[in-house]
Amino acid sequence: MKIIWHWLILSAIVYGLTYFLPGDIVVDQWYTFIVVGAVLMFIRMIIDPIINVLAIPLNLFTLGIFSVLINGIIFWLLPYVISGFHVSDFKTALIGSIVIAFGDWFLGKVIR
Repeated sequence: MKIIWHWLILSAIVYGLTYFLPGDIVVDQWYTFIVVGAVLMFIRMIIDPIINVLAIPLNLFTLGIFSVLINGIIFWLLPYVISGFHVSDFKTALIGSIVIAFGDWFLGKVIR
């Protein structure tokens, strides 16, 4: 049940980002939010921990800022995996990844 809540939270945050950053993050169909949330959940559960372990030396050197850049790059590359989802530039992807990280953390604390 926790995975479903996490999936819905990520989908809702991406939905909110389309209104927070109009024109910069565009989703063509309504069900694309669900797909983006599922892919983000998969990345956060499986791929992100592996990348963070490999990037420990750079995270220590940059005091964690490199982790923010990794999340921004992942969010920027997401439109290449999902059709119907568009991010205009890297700055938008970086802002979106920061909002997703804080929103996911905050709503995860509220639901628990």
